[in-house]
Amino acid sequence: MIPRLLPLLCIRLCVGQISIPDNGPLPKPSLSAWPSSVLPSKSSVTMRCNSLTPSKYFILKKEGVVLDSVKPYNFSEEMADFHITELQQNDGGYYTCEYYSKWLHSTLAQSSDALLLLVTGYLLKPSLQAHHRGTVTAGSKVTLQCQKAGSVLGPIQFALLKVGRSLPVQTRSATGMVVDFSIQNVTARDSGKYSCVYYQAKAPYRASTPSDLLEISVIEPPEPHGTMTEGYTMGNLIRIGVAAILVLIMGGFLVEAWHSQRLSPNRPWLSN
Repeated sequence: MIPRLLPLLCIRLCVGQISIPDNGPLPKPSLSAWPSSVLPSKSSVTMRCNSLTPSKYFILKKEGVVLDSVKPYNFSEEMADFHITELQQNDGGYYTCEYYSKWLHSTLAQSSDALLLLVTGYLLKPSLQAHHRGTVTAGSKVTLQCQKAGSVLGPIQFALLKVGRSLPVQTRSATGMVVDFSIQNVTARDSGKYSCVYYQAKAPYRASTPSDLLEISVIEPPEPHGTMTEGYTMGNLIRIGVAAILVLIMGGFLVEAWHSQRLSPNRPWLSN
């Protein structure tokens, strides 16, 4: 009877070589937003919760209030997607996700780190400028200055955005109209199009329209052509000089040998 149960047990416990966790705390899930955590109103976003272990179902919360729950599609599912469409101002705020373990059905994992979702278009558009426009050299420092438009009640945060990144590159708080974002030791990966927004740091998290895009191009430093040319020239001169000395030395040996042979009394052509 027991051998007949083993295949069934393996189907339930061995799919994907999944290890059953012990009685310790469950791994904390992570929450991400696609295509970005900063989106215009009336757009759509997908909030993805990753659990790292098979889960019975996932829960999405906003400011501690449950918004939705999703069951995984298959036995070994370790993530779930929550879709929010037609984004409005009240969709902005901090989101977290949780999951119930597939193995420990009564155990709820701790919440993920909070993810701030910003819905833009409710405050005036800021401006973004670079202290050094155009192309910059790798290894240098780039400073981008974001200036808000008009006054906003309450504490304000600024966020630097980059096309292709789902999260802000940097965030800064400021009491004035302007804030600087500094990128140290830039590389080619820092090349791209940037913009900035400012938003209320507390509910209802009203966010501005993003600034116009500002493109940054990072290039590798130029080769020191002059130094390299001088180095090559000096090296060639040294090699030519050494070769000339060797030729002179060999020539001297040949002349001395010829002269010695000419003066020798035992020269075969004089024996007659």
